[in-house]
Amino acid sequence: MTQQNTSLQDTRPKNYIGSTILFVGIFFTATIIGILLITGMLTTFKFRWKIGRIWCAIIGWITKVSCGLTFEVEGMENIDPNQPVVFLSNHQSAWETLALRYILPPHSVVIKKELLYFPIWGWSLLTLKSIVIDRKNQRASLRALLEQGTRYLNEGLSVLIFPEGTRTAPKELRKFSIGGAMLAQKTGYPVIPVAHNAGDFWPRYSFFKYPGVIKVKVGPMIATKGRKAAEINDEAEKWVAQALNEIANAP
Repeated sequence: MTQQNTSLQDTRPKNYIGSTILFVGIFFTATIIGILLITGMLTTFKFRWKIGRIWCAIIGWITKVSCGLTFEVEGMENIDPNQPVVFLSNHQSAWETLALRYILPPHSVVIKKELLYFPIWGWSLLTLKSIVIDRKNQRASLRALLEQGTRYLNEGLSVLIFPEGTRTAPKELRKFSIGGAMLAQKTGYPVIPVAHNAGDFWPRYSFFKYPGVIKVKVGPMIATKGRKAAEINDEAEKWVAQALNEIANAP
C-alpha cells in the first residue's frame, strides 16, 4: 500500500545556523557517547540503554533549541512496558532512529551492516543489542532477524523494525517487508504499529531541518497467535497508512 507523494519542491527558508549547530552537536556528542557505550560493555545492558537514551534526549533538546523542532506522541497508553512486542514503524528520516529510542521502552533495533563501518558510532550500536542485517543477502538477514529477535523477545526486550527497508519521502509508504510479521508469528508476541511524519521537518538525505512539531502515533496491539504472517503484516501496514493520512489531514 503506497501513498503517492504530491508535495512540491520545498520553498522554506534554509536554516543554515540551526542545522549546523545540530550537525556539530550530533557529531561531538555521538563520539563521546559511543566511547562510553563501548567501554560500558563491562556493565549491564540496562545501564548502557540509559546512556543511549540520555544521548537521544540531549539531541532532542539541541534540535528544539537550534531548529525549533519538537514532537508530540499519541497512543502511549497502548504500550505496556512489561510486555515485549515487535514495533513496526514507517521510516522517513534519521529522526526516528534517535527519537524512538527515547520514546519507546528498551528495545533492539534492526540495522544495516553498513552502519558498523563508522568507527566508534557504528561499533557502539552493537553494545545496544542491535540486530545487524545484510540487505544484499535477504535469506541470511531473515535468519538473523528470526534467531536474534526471538532471543531478545524471550529476554523481555522488544524489537523495533522499519519494514519499508529504507527511508521514504513524506506522505509515501512503501510495501512492508514481511520479516517483522514473521518474527511476531513465530514467537507469538504482539505487534504495535508506529507512524510519524518526521520527513516533513527532518527530510531524508538533507542537511537542513525545519521548525515544527513532528506527530507520532502509536497504534493498538495487534494479536499474532494463530495468525499468518501476511495477515499480521497487512493489518500493521494498513494501520500505519491510515495514521499517516490522519496526520497529514490534521488541522
